[in-house]
Amino acid sequence: MDLFEAVRKDVKAALEEDIGGGDVTANLIPEGAMAHATVISRENAVLCGTSWFESCFRMLDPGVEIVWQAREGDEIKPHDALCTVRGNARSLLTAERSALNFLQLLSGIATKTKKFVKAVEGTHALVMDTRKTLPGLRFAQKYAVRVGGGSNQRMGLHDAILIKENHIAACGGVRAALDAAAKAPNVPVQIEVESMKELEEALDAGAKLILLDNFDIDGLKRAVEFTRGRAALEASGGVRLDTVRSIALTGVERISVGELTKDVKAIDLSMRLQVSQFA
Repeated sequence: MDLFEAVRKDVKAALEEDIGGGDVTANLIPEGAMAHATVISRENAVLCGTSWFESCFRMLDPGVEIVWQAREGDEIKPHDALCTVRGNARSLLTAERSALNFLQLLSGIATKTKKFVKAVEGTHALVMDTRKTLPGLRFAQKYAVRVGGGSNQRMGLHDAILIKENHIAACGGVRAALDAAAKAPNVPVQIEVESMKELEEALDAGAKLILLDNFDIDGLKRAVEFTRGRAALEASGGVRLDTVRSIALTGVERISVGELTKDVKAIDLSMRLQVSQFA
């Protein structure tokens, strides 16, 4: 799915959910009234989601004019004017909530990701997302992670193999699971291990990408030393902003952070509207 298709799908679903049979409040306004609005930031953030924001208005009013004072990925501050929107007053008011929901949510993800990325600066570790996303918004949330400077894991179950504890049990062991993966379609293969014993088994079975699940700092250091570059290592499980740098300094190549997309605080934005003329 490309960006245009994802934006259109997300926005169509959001507007249908919100509008239903019609916006009975916006219908109080004279049909031909025109208006303009300004979107203002209330806090420090990384701006993200402008395509979703614009699409909410354009789907209801193709002639709407949107002028941005900030660009996607910019660091914004309190009281910054982000954009102006001009168009049909009814359409602006109907689209407002959905448009802000996208902009606030995706800016929140990009902002949090940027903090994690800055925390590991100077190390070789990538900050990565997970599949712990809001249902229906995975593409958008993973896009926001990239805007914040992070990297994406697999999009879903279809584009990479991640062999977890239950897969290992169902296959009959680490080697059996990796042997089965070797016969699968040509997709990346990663296996999760929970102990040094499982790490050794995975390396002996030829694993090249290994996820170290809930290893403590000493355990991560031992795993890096034991692996000696034979496989890429990823730390996962309970990673927080105050621990991510210590994890990166152990020498792991990747760190997956569920809270980038799972525990999201939306950015506080405000849209102020004024009616400019009546038809």
